Amino acid sequence: MAITAALVKELRERTGSGMMECKKALVEANGDIELAVEEMRKAGLAKADKKADRVAAEGIIAIEVSADGKNAIMLEVNSETDFVAKADDFINFVNAVATKALEAAPADVDALKEMTLESGETVETVRQALVAKIGENIQIRRFTTLTSDAGVIGFYRHGDRIGTMVQITGGDETLAKDLAMHVAASRPQAVSPAELSQELLDKERDIVATQAKESGKPDNIVEKMIEGRMAKFVNEISLLGQAFVKDPDLTVEKLVKNAGATVDAFAFYEVGEGIEKAEDNFAEEVMAQARGK
Repeated sequence: MAITAALVKELRERTGSGMMECKKALVEANGDIELAVEEMRKAGLAKADKKADRVAAEGIIAIEVSADGKNAIMLEVNSETDFVAKADDFINFVNAVATKALEAAPADVDALKEMTLESGETVETVRQALVAKIGENIQIRRFTTLTSDAGVIGFYRHGDRIGTMVQITGGDETLAKDLAMHVAASRPQAVSPAELSQELLDKERDIVATQAKESGKPDNIVEKMIEGRMAKFVNEISLLGQAFVKDPDLTVEKLVKNAGATVDAFAFYEVGEGIEKAEDNFAEEVMAQARGK
């Protein structure tokens, strides 16, 4: 069967692969476009599997909010390089996945991967095809959802790398947005001191106690120093105890109280947070290539 330009064009549109790769697949499939698609998908899966262990610590934070403002989702999708994270194909994929996640409310990332996008293909199938096309490991890392029937959800993105969402009861959209911006700037670890883990508090108390005892002051003074420093610590890392970024004379707790509101939950994402990035040595890489390794 003749491999026409129209056939190659159709295969490119269906797979997103390059012209020469599509032409080669059609030749091997003797012009059978369905067989070519199937074989290219198998090859794409193989490529995706080979790249799965490569560190993907760049990417995008996406946020989608429902039309009524009652539901929101924040999603992180990673790539290996910042260059790919800025590519249209990658951005379109992330946005499509975020939209599907908001609409379908999957239980976890594995469930999200099995959901069907508007193209009729699953999220995982599209991800594998994108890996094959772009040549980088791409991973859907995590997502967080917030739902508020009676309150307000505020959100904020600082570029593509930092995203926050805050759920409040009472108050208004302006307050919720201000709080989301505050979370991005101050990075609290919990809404209130009561939500901080005992393990974290015990670890900090041990450090503070060691420092206080080294002062050489009497035990009663040392104990006061410990309590004072612990009080400062929990306020600095809990949202309600922090000084509001727009007015440092006002704590967040006082701000929301003045507005007749309460903070129910918040989420903070930063691209690649907690992922150990590989340290590339460019000179060694060039030498390895020169030696044919």
